[in-house]
Amino acid sequence: MLKNKYKKQTLLNPGHSACSGCGQLLATRHVINAFGPNTIVANATGCLEVTTTKFGESAWGVPYIHSLFENPAAVASGIFAAQKFLRNNPKDPKSSKGLNNPNIVVLAGDGSTFDIGFGLLAGMFERGENITYVCFDNEGYQNTGGQYSSASQFGSETTTTPVGKKSFGVNLNKKDMIKFALSQGVKYVATASAGYPKDLITKIEKAKSIQGPKYIQILVPCVPGWGIDPKDTVKVAQLAVQTGLYPLLEYVDGKLTKSMKVPKPVAVEEYLSLQGRYKHLFGSSKGKEVIKLLQEIANKNLNNN
Repeated sequence: MLKNKYKKQTLLNPGHSACSGCGQLLATRHVINAFGPNTIVANATGCLEVTTTKFGESAWGVPYIHSLFENPAAVASGIFAAQKFLRNNPKDPKSSKGLNNPNIVVLAGDGSTFDIGFGLLAGMFERGENITYVCFDNEGYQNTGGQYSSASQFGSETTTTPVGKKSFGVNLNKKDMIKFALSQGVKYVATASAGYPKDLITKIEKAKSIQGPKYIQILVPCVPGWGIDPKDTVKVAQLAVQTGLYPLLEYVDGKLTKSMKVPKPVAVEEYLSLQGRYKHLFGSSKGKEVIKLLQEIANKNLNNN
């Protein structure tokens, strides 16, 4: 058997079955390496779980628990309670140090976060537990066929919001989970993108240094769900930021402490043109109206941040 030359270089090993150019797996590798080996992961059902934990195999180099779609926050709370008990009731005084003080991390998609597990996430925030919740936002239920989620972008086509003579796709605005997390008093709240790994890693490091609940939302382009070329994953993730549609922000104790500036914003149309889920917007008067509305959303984000 060949030795895995990457084994000591990353905590998410190669050999998983994700799509070529998968934005989520790219971001996950940076996330878990930044958290380090002293980490326990609770992962909701979704692409990440399916591609990294096939029966008899695991790509993970840290303790990992697969939860249901709706309850990764509750599973993480259970881990947090168990670790607290062990620290307060050690059989061996040394057991209260090191690996008994791990980073407890939830990894979940936007379907689990914005929709199905929203209530249990709210409970985790309310209890003020020292858990970092990472949402991989690919703007839909991509693992089950690209259905609409509350994270789906206005104007995009999904399998449950198909384009037709009287429909242009999603007709609702994306849910603002950042505002929700801030309203719950979450200690650290940030957005990130698979297209800016250094910014992402810096934010993970910052989250590790803060006690209490943390929420980090990462834009991760989905190759089949978004209809993009695998080679364009990073470019698309960067364009989302450069247009203003996905601003990169950081809040500590409710105050905006960091905002990535965009000195020369890119037109939203350039971002949309690389994605199959927006192809219906080009070539029709209704499509032009939707593009204009998306540009207004981007402009507002740029002006407010």
